[in-house]
Amino acid sequence: MTLVMGIVNVTPDSFSDGGRYLDPDVAIAHARLLREQGAEILDVGGESTRPGAERVAPRVEQQRVLPVVEALASEGSSVSIDTMNASTAVAAVDAGARLVNDVSGGLADPEMLAAVAATGADIALGHWRGPSAEMYARADYADVGRDVAAELKERVAAAVAAGIDPSRIVVDPGIGFGKRGAQNWQTLRALPALGALGYRVLVGTSRKRFLAEVLEGDADLGRRDLATAVTSALAAQAGAWAVRVHDVPTTLDALAVARAWEA
Repeated sequence: MTLVMGIVNVTPDSFSDGGRYLDPDVAIAHARLLREQGAEILDVGGESTRPGAERVAPRVEQQRVLPVVEALASEGSSVSIDTMNASTAVAAVDAGARLVNDVSGGLADPEMLAAVAATGADIALGHWRGPSAEMYARADYADVGRDVAAELKERVAAAVAAGIDPSRIVVDPGIGFGKRGAQNWQTLRALPALGALGYRVLVGTSRKRFLAEVLEGDADLGRRDLATAVTSALAAQAGAWAVRVHDVPTTLDALAVARAWEA
């Protein structure tokens, strides 16, 4: 059954909820709510990866996320750390995180893969072609689904070479990262081929711009959450191991309806 990963942005500038959960106590309370609503994994991040975002110093990132990770892990929650910095990944695992969610697939920090290998934590390798400040500069593909799968296969090989057991690896097609509107839909359509690589697949479409582009009128967060739930249910049907979302109840409802349909 597809798991739901709840997003906990401890940032001032994330694209849909930046600043709302910057205070650690507020972030912890929000994460607890997501858990009560049914999120099986809580993904804590201290650096925005929205288009145009600037990098954050690891020291600042850790000040934001470590109190949240430690509090949630001490309560028994399954915590993921959303980071591109090896030092943050190691510190978060020490604080109780079980999964390192690196949207860059280990490319942003050359020490990431070896660092995670030493921790024993799982790692999610995202498809990435460059930093947020130049998000779309390399959005040029011969066949986006095939190219994403091939590039993720290279990142998996690098992770295994660094000492990470294949059973600890998750792959993420990087929806919205270095991909323009139609390219995201083409990538989603190619999910079965990505799953055929033999690794767990994480899909994150939540509230992203390409969803708003297909909705008529004002695509407010409520409408984006509904679109997210639909794409998450379709991703589950395509074999996704987990879906990463802001709004947990809507996605859980969509997954329940999809399971009933299939049954």
